[in-house]
Amino acid sequence: MGEHDIDQGTDAEELRLFMKKLLNDLRALEKMHEDGSIESGIRRIGAEQEMFLVDKDHRPAPVNMDILAELPAEFFTTELGRFNMECNLDPQDLGGDCLSRMENQLVSLVNLAIEKAAKFDTKVVLTGILPTLDKAHLTLDYLTPVPRYHELNDAMNRLRGGDFEFRIKGSDELIIRHDNVMLESCNTSFQVHFQVGPDEFAYLYNIAQAVTAPLMAAAVNSPLLFGKRLWRETRIALFQQSIDTRLSSTHVREQQPRVSFGRHWINNSVLEILQEDISRFRLLLAAEVDEEPFEVLAQGKAPKLTALRLHNGTVYRWNRPCYGISDNGKAHLRIENRVLPAGPTMVDEMANAAFWFGLMRGVSEEYDDITKVMTFDTAQDNFLQACRLGLSAQFTWPGHESISAADLIRNEMLPLARQGLKELGIVSSDIDRYMGLIDDRVASRRTGSQWMLDSLNSFQEKGSKAERLAALTAATINRQAEGKPGHEWELATLDEAGGWSRHYTNIGHLMTTDLFTVNKDDLVDLVAAMMDWEHIRHVPVEDNDHRLVGLVTHRSLLRLMARGAGRDKPVPVSEVMHEEVFTVPPETSSIEAISLMREKKIGCLPVVQDGKLIGIITERDFMNIAGQLLEAELSK
Repeated sequence: MGEHDIDQGTDAEELRLFMKKLLNDLRALEKMHEDGSIESGIRRIGAEQEMFLVDKDHRPAPVNMDILAELPAEFFTTELGRFNMECNLDPQDLGGDCLSRMENQLVSLVNLAIEKAAKFDTKVVLTGILPTLDKAHLTLDYLTPVPRYHELNDAMNRLRGGDFEFRIKGSDELIIRHDNVMLESCNTSFQVHFQVGPDEFAYLYNIAQAVTAPLMAAAVNSPLLFGKRLWRETRIALFQQSIDTRLSSTHVREQQPRVSFGRHWINNSVLEILQEDISRFRLLLAAEVDEEPFEVLAQGKAPKLTALRLHNGTVYRWNRPCYGISDNGKAHLRIENRVLPAGPTMVDEMANAAFWFGLMRGVSEEYDDITKVMTFDTAQDNFLQACRLGLSAQFTWPGHESISAADLIRNEMLPLARQGLKELGIVSSDIDRYMGLIDDRVASRRTGSQWMLDSLNSFQEKGSKAERLAALTAATINRQAEGKPGHEWELATLDEAGGWSRHYTNIGHLMTTDLFTVNKDDLVDLVAAMMDWEHIRHVPVEDNDHRLVGLVTHRSLLRLMARGAGRDKPVPVSEVMHEEVFTVPPETSSIEAISLMREKKIGCLPVVQDGKLIGIITERDFMNIAGQLLEAELSK
């Protein structure tokens, strides 16, 4: 759980004082490492479950504070967005039936969240990125009202110096500008923890890095963002860019993002990572720290190291080192795996976690030193390939110049994970259940991402974009309630969206965003050709900054032809376009838009947000709605 007791409006002097505390905490950890006072010889595991909240129309529901008031605070806490929550599982000693016990607690806590959410007409969804999220949900109105999050947003904006551009290329391409930290709230994950001893930390951390790629390939569940088909695990690119404070103007310098896979293998201890992160990354947050860690050590106790933990919580390595204090009062170290997405079901998540735990042991037994048989760049490249392509990725792996992710997992990784879990003392029934699920998923090639993409393709462009994305979300909720693992799910159907009328309530859900536009200096003949080729009757005119400056209609072209203009000399668009154009923002209701078009006797409304053209709604779009309404009535 995050630290919420944060100083707001932190000034330079407060940051210097906090840095002094941070360096003191690091020195205390160094002493603990030297003295052998960090717990070793025991394996514990843990997990954190993040979740989305959606309303009756399957869109983000900003009600987390209301629901959290009904839930036990020792297990549940806030997340950045008001449509997110998190629950934290009890740590388990690794062995025996610990995995099924962890799953039972996970199911119990999520079901409790579902029960309490229902009181607010809200549902819980486990998915890496919610399909129905759009940019309208990423304003500060949706930021959870907790001081830490506001201070984090302010600190990020100070370091960035303003808006930042965000882009991901997959089957589609997404390019947007944003001005706050809320992009981070698009991600939900199932974060798992693995306790390690201080002397084995470097060795096992490198193992964790190496096995992240096959683990990721088998677990991808986030192929969509704002309706765009991007990476198989889009969370990875999204999260890295949402927390990036680097400036493009300093491209010559080598700068590390706050979210990263790292830069190199670890040689000696956890201290290497913490020292590097303190050296590279500016303080984002500060808090009151009363503890003097060396005094606590002198008393034979484990210090909290609050400053160190707070700063470490603002550097988001995909495998992150964590310091904590066990229930027995001893200090310990953990590796936190942050790559796993939420969903598609809780048993899928537990299978992913079990796969990782098994690989941590199995691969460490297979290779005396992973860094001797694999370069760091190879491990990182494998990871990025897995994020982009899932099971279709090609890896470089010891003994293989190139091997498909699916073949590597089934032929080598799963046997190693099975053996690793056996050596860790996990009961055979749990090994068979969880590893069997991973094997079946990979054999079927039906990851959560593939199910989502296959479902989207099955709609064949029927319904609006909003309706299709709502159907995916609704189907996810329905299938999760059934309890079958994701690779056994039936494809989503459009009628699961709950009826087309729910998703045409405002223009943002109905508008066309794939636009054909011209510049005012373009030749008017080009407009005529575009109308003929693309079967459209309205062409917006925009400047180089995508600001709407006019509109050319089919009728205005007919008038031009009637006058005989353009036969002898080229006519620019500026001579025929309408400069006074009625526009609407995307949140305009469909009824308001229809009324405006009827009142003004116009056939279209360009949709503008932040001064930029983002879409268009035409009378043809409303005719399509009318057609669906008539079909629905006649079928009754």
